[in-house]
Amino acid sequence: MAQTAPRLSGMQAFFVVWGGQVVSMLGTGMSRFAMTLWAFQTTGEATTLALGGFFGFAPGIILSPIAGALVDRWNRKFAMMVSDLFAGLATVGLLLIVALEGIEALRVEHLYAALFIASIGEAFQFPAYSSAVSTMIPKEQYARASGLQSIAQDATGIFAPILGGLLYASLGLTVLLLIDVVTFLAAIGALLIVHIPQPVKTAEGIASRSGSFFNEITYGFRYIFKRPSLLGLQLVFFFINLTATFAFTVLPALVLLRTATAANPDGDEVMLGVLNAVASIGGLAGGILLGVWGGPKRKVNGVLGGMITGSLLGVLVLGLGRGPLFWGIGSFFSSFTIPVLNGSNQAIWQAKVPPDIQGKVFAVRRLIAQITVPVAMLIAGPLADHVFLPGMLDGGSLAPLFGWLVGTGPGAGISLMFVIAGILGGAVGLAGYLFPAVRDAETILPDHIQAVRSDA
Repeated sequence: MAQTAPRLSGMQAFFVVWGGQVVSMLGTGMSRFAMTLWAFQTTGEATTLALGGFFGFAPGIILSPIAGALVDRWNRKFAMMVSDLFAGLATVGLLLIVALEGIEALRVEHLYAALFIASIGEAFQFPAYSSAVSTMIPKEQYARASGLQSIAQDATGIFAPILGGLLYASLGLTVLLLIDVVTFLAAIGALLIVHIPQPVKTAEGIASRSGSFFNEITYGFRYIFKRPSLLGLQLVFFFINLTATFAFTVLPALVLLRTATAANPDGDEVMLGVLNAVASIGGLAGGILLGVWGGPKRKVNGVLGGMITGSLLGVLVLGLGRGPLFWGIGSFFSSFTIPVLNGSNQAIWQAKVPPDIQGKVFAVRRLIAQITVPVAMLIAGPLADHVFLPGMLDGGSLAPLFGWLVGTGPGAGISLMFVIAGILGGAVGLAGYLFPAVRDAETILPDHIQAVRSDA
């Protein structure tokens, strides 16, 4: 009787899954960039882009606790496939509209619906992928794996817009949607040929399933709130995401307003694109560093030190700069530190939280850390338009106080917002060292015992 070939496991399996995700992210990045161009060209309204961002982000955050509970109930491999399938179905839906009725039948409402569906899948992606990695590789490799994931994200962030723009201009949206479908199938195929062990049930895992499904959904909140060190770590991210998003939401306004001239009153759009590329290169470099280095021995130093460095050398420098050189330096360092701080934090959580409850716990962890992102987006625009920009014009109310620091005139108010966000972000990182529950989280919390079942 013929024997089936053994499936890949361990680090080999991780690299196969990682490679499949890289291919899928590239395809999704290209198609989303093309859809963004199509939507803006169709409506000519920036509100269309803002609504697209909302529908592509909010559902995944809101549904995270439910997704996390389901991830812990399901086979890890199946949970990861669900995430990919949602993204694939969203693209297939758009492709069917175009194929059956033509590109002229496509509406921005269809795009919103596709982004909404894909975002539901992304609610499963983070807890499923994180908990799967926890069982696939040894603890010593957690930070390095996170670094490789950052490399994938930033590399696709560099190349997807370039390739997407070129293919959209030459071949059209339909071809990019087809490419996206093929790449998501590649991600599914990678999962099919690897072995992803299931975690052994722990006392915490059994307790998390007692009672109703609502009890499972809320278990992550109870688990984190009972452990001050885990809660403290996420509150640090809660505040750093608030300050960083407050600034970077209005980055395009900073560059375009400060580069506007009589000959080019709309500002230098090429400069904005270059800075986005520089930021992606910085993130890629940080991911490579973490992938090779593995992060500091005390991971909390990577978290808090990364926040301080990124805030002061990145966000603050962007605010103080008045031209391409300092903007480039700030863009690079604001992204360079992200893989280190995120990877270090991920390594702590993967080592401390038992794998059989990581779905529930990590989903709530993501919710706590990122719930401030849409809040910051909502307040940054009105504050920029009604407080900072007019206040920093010549004769404005804020100009006498801060004109010496960031100058005055168009865009100076946005610069001031970056300066404030950079200082506050550095303060958040420093404050983390003041609290023993955060500073000593790695010694206060015991590591879970890394035991997994052999089935996949």
